[in-house]
Amino acid sequence: MTYRAPIHDMLLSLNHGAGLQAAVSAGHYSDFDGDLASAVFEEAGRFATEVLAPLNQIGDKEGVKLQNGGVTTAPGWKDAYARWTAAGWNAVSGPEAFGGQGLPTAINAVCSEIWSAANMSFGLCPMLTLSAIEALHAHGSDELKKIYLEKLVSGDWTGTMQLTEPQAGSDVGALRSRAERAPDGSYRLSGTKIYITYGDHDMTDNIVHFVLARLPDAPAGTKGISLFLVPKFLVNEDGSLGERNDIYPSGIEHKLGIHASPTCTMTMGDKDGAVGYLIGEENRGMACMFTMMNQARIGVGLEGVGIADRAYQQALAFAQERKQGRAPGSKGHDMQPIIVQPDVKRMLMQMRSLTAAARSICYATAVALDVAARSTDPKVRADAAARGALLTPVAKAFSTDIGIEVASLGVQVHGGMGFIEDTGAAQHYRDARIAAIYEGTNGIQAIDLVTRKLGVHGGASVWALLDELSSIVSRVEASNDPSFGTTGAKLRDALGSLDRTSKWLLERLAAAPSDALAGATPYLRLFGSAVGGCMLANEAMAAKEISGGGDPARYVTLARFFAENVAVQAGSLERTVIDSAESVTAADAVLLA
Repeated sequence: MTYRAPIHDMLLSLNHGAGLQAAVSAGHYSDFDGDLASAVFEEAGRFATEVLAPLNQIGDKEGVKLQNGGVTTAPGWKDAYARWTAAGWNAVSGPEAFGGQGLPTAINAVCSEIWSAANMSFGLCPMLTLSAIEALHAHGSDELKKIYLEKLVSGDWTGTMQLTEPQAGSDVGALRSRAERAPDGSYRLSGTKIYITYGDHDMTDNIVHFVLARLPDAPAGTKGISLFLVPKFLVNEDGSLGERNDIYPSGIEHKLGIHASPTCTMTMGDKDGAVGYLIGEENRGMACMFTMMNQARIGVGLEGVGIADRAYQQALAFAQERKQGRAPGSKGHDMQPIIVQPDVKRMLMQMRSLTAAARSICYATAVALDVAARSTDPKVRADAAARGALLTPVAKAFSTDIGIEVASLGVQVHGGMGFIEDTGAAQHYRDARIAAIYEGTNGIQAIDLVTRKLGVHGGASVWALLDELSSIVSRVEASNDPSFGTTGAKLRDALGSLDRTSKWLLERLAAAPSDALAGATPYLRLFGSAVGGCMLANEAMAAKEISGGGDPARYVTLARFFAENVAVQAGSLERTVIDSAESVTAADAVLLA
């Protein structure tokens, strides 16, 4: 089946779960047009359904080819990308001074989910170009912006992010790629990068690589890394393309999933060295690269949401059509659709509620970043920036874990047919698996949450968020609506677990850091479950209170299911974080025996 963007769910999540409407009311989106946003989403959904989704299985089966020093994309890819750029999709959130539409990050976040749901392999390319735009706009010289930024914003040229080397994966400080200063102020780069997404392709005339490398006199580790812009083709003074730069794809990976996304080994310096231009300052490349990576981490989180929603839609359609057995207590003899079975209902509700919670967390992260950039109040900007920083590792890790879990459930709903490639359910599972690995593994996201984000200003961002979530739970409790069941009580318990666990981790970080790190991953899951559950409850309350809220019972039921089946696990996660430290730190007796 094809993909249909769930626009109403997305709008409810964005406006109420993620807090966009409150931010608009507070004046942080001075020129926001809700009708325009809805129209953008509708059109994005139409493009995804008609152009991108039909190519998803084709790209998976055909993959990409490396021939004569260049990569050829799957059939239909080049034409789809041309239509994409012609429709202006690449420029949605780009700076207006360089040809972009200047729409909020939150609007682009919804679109990003749509692209990933329709065709994750395709959506990867513009996601990385957006990260390149962010880095160049924030850290590049005026000269480099003038040459490259408009082309990147329009999508005429694409961007890549080049960090990883064979010996330098998560430990970026171990990279060995070299950059030598040239007399004209440029640099000459040499070395090999691996796992470079869209490192080469045939969809655009030029590719703008953002490459981390080390100068000869650079300090060791991450403090000695610089960021360079390295174009595939050099650009002449009149803006035309010049000679080919000394950077080439020397191999492509054969992967578990995302077959249509070229994952390249890139080699620099086989001739005179690849010409590169410094972004930011020498030896300050990690600060620039984190601008790219933080943008990409939200994008990857949205990949998890998108692939989860695609898997859910397909599983739901299958369950409505596939006839096997009869409902419990049924007196008829004819077989009925498997959706009448309670366990199938449970799996489908698990899929949908997890997807909805992850969606709201990602959208809330985007709203926070918008407010941090758009508010005229310095304190509001600072608080929003802190909120965005706090939520970013959760958006990335929680959502991509959910993507894998939901895609796996999608295979399960299909039964044996899910294990057969022809149904497409297996592709979603295969594609989803990478999202928990790249742009910082989910384990690293959990460490970032605990060691860098939790303790900022004594945990002020966490306590502020908990206060907001507590007020949502209070509204649910005060509604006295029996259709919510035990939602209020379960969410109240989850927030209590999150509060206690956060305080325990802050104490252990100072006294016994290894204990805190041992519980980082279950803590992130606890964080996402508590926050996501409250956001779904807020959406359900909004659906009951606003006109045009659709079917309120649907959203109340969804929030209740999440609270009583997912958020209810918060207590166990709390005990896992607090009680498991010793068993993890004692694991050497097993692992190193």
